[in-house]
Amino acid sequence: MLTIPIPYYTGTLDLNIEEANVEAVLTAKIHDYKPELGQEDLVRQALDNPIGSERLSVLAQGKKKVTLITSDHTRAVPSKITLPILLEELRKGAPDAEITILIATGLHRATTPEEQRAMFGDALVDKERIVVHDAFKDEDMVDVCTLPSGAGLVVNRLAVECDLLVTEGFIEPHFFAGFSGGRKSVLPGICSAVTVNENHSYKAIAHPNSVAGITTGNPIHDDMVFACRKVNVQFTLNVGLDAEKKIIAAFAGDIIDSHQKGCDFIADLSRCPAVTGDIVVTSNGGYPLDQNLYQSPKAVATAEACAGEDGVIVMCCSCVDGMGGTHFERLITMGSPEEIEAYLATIPPKETIPEQWCPQIYARILKKNPVILVTTFLPPEVVRKANMIPASTPDEAMEIAYTMKGRDARVVVIPDGVAVLTLK
Repeated sequence: MLTIPIPYYTGTLDLNIEEANVEAVLTAKIHDYKPELGQEDLVRQALDNPIGSERLSVLAQGKKKVTLITSDHTRAVPSKITLPILLEELRKGAPDAEITILIATGLHRATTPEEQRAMFGDALVDKERIVVHDAFKDEDMVDVCTLPSGAGLVVNRLAVECDLLVTEGFIEPHFFAGFSGGRKSVLPGICSAVTVNENHSYKAIAHPNSVAGITTGNPIHDDMVFACRKVNVQFTLNVGLDAEKKIIAAFAGDIIDSHQKGCDFIADLSRCPAVTGDIVVTSNGGYPLDQNLYQSPKAVATAEACAGEDGVIVMCCSCVDGMGGTHFERLITMGSPEEIEAYLATIPPKETIPEQWCPQIYARILKKNPVILVTTFLPPEVVRKANMIPASTPDEAMEIAYTMKGRDARVVVIPDGVAVLTLK
């Protein structure tokens, strides 16, 4: 009997499985990567050697108003480490500049003051000017241009009315944007709800290149890059993280060039050949990405590559913060996967419903792969309404899966489904 820890909320759950059933355990090499430098030194080294850009302190010279975009409570950006170093570098060049830290929420709920203190530390929160982006607050927005997709680019005016725009984030495979980090700070991070929705339309999500690991020919990525150039992001810092959410690499400089270097690094350490199993067990990597069901298609899409046409997917996701959005909840519970997909397919890009992209991806998967959801925070009846099978532990989920696929079922385990880039 093997015991495999599966990330769940702020800890792990044990998956107990007979060794004879294990077809493969897929883990990203990124979790075993050991950098030569410590976390702060990696960040400073990146800022000392920017890619495709002058140093941030040089860019800051003479600037009066600086906006620094950072991620919200749903992302594991280690801002307690990165933000103080970025602020120090900015103030070397512009000691008297007015600096605003803009939290990129996209369409997520607002980051609470308590969450800000947990993310940034008390000292930074007490000292710095922090603004939480609200995608639904029209008076805070500026209409910039039309994106390649035809969508209008409407962004937070703090990004347009500053004379230096800087972003930070972290890079991992992303289930429809190719990779996270970089250009996502602007779109969807600080755009209006209308812009985000159209960028995430049914047509864009259904594009064959809108998948993890691909940016070339990815229409969602192309819009994001265009948006960053139009609002003149002059500098970015992105980090790579291990399983403990510690920095193992950092990339700074031009929003496109430095991000691409980071994506190449992450891709090299994340790639795993897809191994087909009758049952695939995965997770969303624990907190913060497993805090609601809305975020969970990330790992389920990774498992999809290993589940074949009728394999069972076991998804461990705490959902401590519930479903994750009223639109998502309404759409994922509106009917069968076939009915959901048929409904979403009729929605024109400019009428995209907030959060519809996650029900769309779930519907695609659920049409062929049953999903057993392991959660101790969502009631079983809610899970069933969302077209999934409830379980409270991985072992309970496996018993259900064995009744569906047989005791001799081949099992593929992907402990952290967000970190792995499965290649067919």
